[in-house]
Amino acid sequence: MAYTLKVNGRAVEVEASGLRPLLSVLREELALLGAKPGCGEGRCGSCTVLVDGEPVVSCLYPLALADGRAVRTAEGLADGDDMTPLQESMLAAGAVQCGACTPGMLMTLTALLDRNPAPSEQEVREELTGNICRCTGYNQIVTAALNAAGAKGGVA
Repeated sequence: MAYTLKVNGRAVEVEASGLRPLLSVLREELALLGAKPGCGEGRCGSCTVLVDGEPVVSCLYPLALADGRAVRTAEGLADGDDMTPLQESMLAAGAVQCGACTPGMLMTLTALLDRNPAPSEQEVREELTGNICRCTGYNQIVTAALNAAGAKGGVA
């Protein structure tokens, strides 16, 4: 069956089983490698993308549920060479290490900052409970999110 979705602002049609995980469609059919395969069980958050602005673990999200919806991946964050304030803050804070969790973290935090431009540290930490990082210990990631909020006019 054919499914139509808007991926990073571009309409695409995918011919595949509706039960196929969105992650495999993004990576194998659309060559978007930002969402990372991790645990395959929806626990690590490495494959997080936004569907209609909400974070979902794409390893468990069936293609059929994405039909007619807007999907945003890490590749859809920057505008050409211009990174988002969150991406810039992640680099500046040393929140990017091995890169396995980075795209999922970016997508989760993008959704948070879109709906709450001035989150508290506790809100950032709670939002990240579905994303596992084994390198930074989260402090740099939280700092980056709070700094990005300040750059967008939220908290410093």
